[in-house]
Amino acid sequence: MNDEKAVSAARRPRARKRRFYDMGPDFRIGGGPGFWVKDESILPPYAVSRLPASTPCVPYVFDKSRGSRPYDLELCYNWWLISDQTKAVFERLDPEAFVFVPCDVRLPHGGRFDGPNYWLCDVVRVLDALDESQSRLIIGIRDDVRYIDHGKKYYEHVPFGKLVFREAAIGNARIFRMAYMEATVICDQELKDACKSAGLKRIWFKDCSRG
Repeated sequence: MNDEKAVSAARRPRARKRRFYDMGPDFRIGGGPGFWVKDESILPPYAVSRLPASTPCVPYVFDKSRGSRPYDLELCYNWWLISDQTKAVFERLDPEAFVFVPCDVRLPHGGRFDGPNYWLCDVVRVLDALDESQSRLIIGIRDDVRYIDHGKKYYEHVPFGKLVFREAAIGNARIFRMAYMEATVICDQELKDACKSAGLKRIWFKDCSRG
C-alpha cells in the first residue's frame, strides 16, 4: 500500500511556479517625446516617492511637432503616464495596487485634446517578498548621505542577476514594487499576458529568473 502511494505521489504533477517580470516603459520604441507636464508645481515634492491620491489633475501638453505622442505607458518622474486602455487593464487585474490621477491634456496653443484620456499612475503596493538566498543581486546598507535611504538596507541589480520571490509573501497580488529597491516594479505572468492581449504598446517585461 505504501508503494502504491509512493507511485501515485511520483506521478502527481508539480504545481507550476508563478513567473515574475521586471516591468516598465520600453525605451527602445518611439522617438523623442512630444509631451510634457505644463505645471510641475502641482506634482508632489521629489522626496515623496509614492503618488498621493489627492494629487490635483495633472496638466499635460501634447505637441506632435515636437515628437511622438505618448504610448500606453511612459515614464513621468517617479511614476507612469498611461492611456485609458492601460488603466482599464490595471483596474481589472489588481485595482488595489494603483493610484490614478487624471490628466488635463491640452494642445500647444491651449486647445483641447480630443483623443482618449490619460492618467498619471503609480504602483503603490510595496512588498518585502524577495528570496535573498536564491537571488543574485547586491544587498547592502546605504552609507552615502546624499541618498534618501541613507543608513537603510538596499538592493541593486547586477549584470546577469536573478530575482526569486517568496510566493507566500505575494499572495494574490499581480503587481508590486520591491522593498529596498522601490524603483523596480514586478508583475506576474497574468498581468503581462493581459497587457499583451489588450495590444498595449511600449511596455517592457524582463523575466526575473533570467540574467
